[in-house]
Amino acid sequence: MSAQGKIYESHYDYKMDPKYRVSVPVAFRPEGDEPVRLQVSKEHDERVVKIFSVAAFEDKFRQIQEAPIPQAKKTRLAGALRMTSKEATVSSQGKLSVPKDWAEDIGLKADGSVKVAGRDSYFILCSEDSFRRIVEADMNMDDDELGVL
Repeated sequence: MSAQGKIYESHYDYKMDPKYRVSVPVAFRPEGDEPVRLQVSKEHDERVVKIFSVAAFEDKFRQIQEAPIPQAKKTRLAGALRMTSKEATVSSQGKLSVPKDWAEDIGLKADGSVKVAGRDSYFILCSEDSFRRIVEADMNMDDDELGVL
């Protein structure tokens, strides 16, 4: 098992507040004052904000370094990962501030709905429409070998 530890599962319906903060489910909140890492990314071609524990985020760099690819590509991948992410904290009230431009980039609006969904070693923030398309893509995966979907 990787160093990430915590598993995120299920999904929740929330609202983005006027200051672009969203409630984080209790089960998803980090321990104490531990920060999280936000990353603008995609799930099945849908724009999302991914939220990682620090350990899970650092595990991504270990995976890059262990990958059988040229060092130049490893350097570019690590640089892109750092460039598309930032550190954040969940407040004592359980709120996560999302950069306004990131929220708007993935289709979220102040006072609008937001889906918070667990994706195993991380969770995502996305619009309801994106969430529906992500679930549809997941359910349409070729699952003949495992039969879990």
